Amino acid sequence: MLKKERYQLFVEYFSKHQPDAETELHYSNPYELLVAVILSAQCTDKRINQVTPALFSRFPTVEDLAASNADEIFTYIRSVSYPNNKAKHLAGMAKMLVEQFGAQVPSGLDELQKLPGVGRKTANVIASVIYDAPAMAVDTHVFRVSNRLGLTTNARTPLAVEKQLIGYLPNETIAMAHHWLILHGRYICLARKPKCEICPITHFCKYYQSGKAALVFSKTAKVAKSKSAKAKTIKKLKPQNLPIENEAIAKD
Repeated sequence: MLKKERYQLFVEYFSKHQPDAETELHYSNPYELLVAVILSAQCTDKRINQVTPALFSRFPTVEDLAASNADEIFTYIRSVSYPNNKAKHLAGMAKMLVEQFGAQVPSGLDELQKLPGVGRKTANVIASVIYDAPAMAVDTHVFRVSNRLGLTTNARTPLAVEKQLIGYLPNETIAMAHHWLILHGRYICLARKPKCEICPITHFCKYYQSGKAALVFSKTAKVAKSKSAKAKTIKKLKPQNLPIENEAIAKD
């Protein structure tokens, strides 16, 4: 199957079945999304959504966050990954937004990446989600799923993946495709054990069609069989109740 055909099938399927896909991070304005995305690096959206209500209650505006410091911010985000660094990033980001951007989250990738804690991935998320720009944020899910589906070829870096996806996807679908790939990777195309048996897009998935999925299933089945056999052996060898005639010996 040609790559162009894969992209066509990809867009057709998700446009029909997930036309309103969106980020699972909870936010109500650009400032809150920026904070949430910075916090979400190497951390789950579920964890971030547990942390941000108290954080946003204490710092409802970027000006409030800018007036604080890393030590205080840390107390609200201590349960996320790398809280010390992220607290410093949030404090620095807020101060820069207030001082250099009039407390407004910029829309340009270059301007966004000037902010502490904001790399290309985070900048792309803000640009696409808030400003509906044709930007593709590449996280581990996007990287993995696009490669498995066959949407990318020999793309070994996030930037390479980003360029290939943008090069083939229709401009108006790029921002939405980011969510399609993330959600598919989060719930079906898992890193270690992809759920190919329930995946609705195996008909154009290069990974599935190559037989790699079958190999994973085979290995999983062998491991399960081996564990089952081991458990049965242990059960057989497990000491049973001693016969009555041996009770005296056992007590000795």
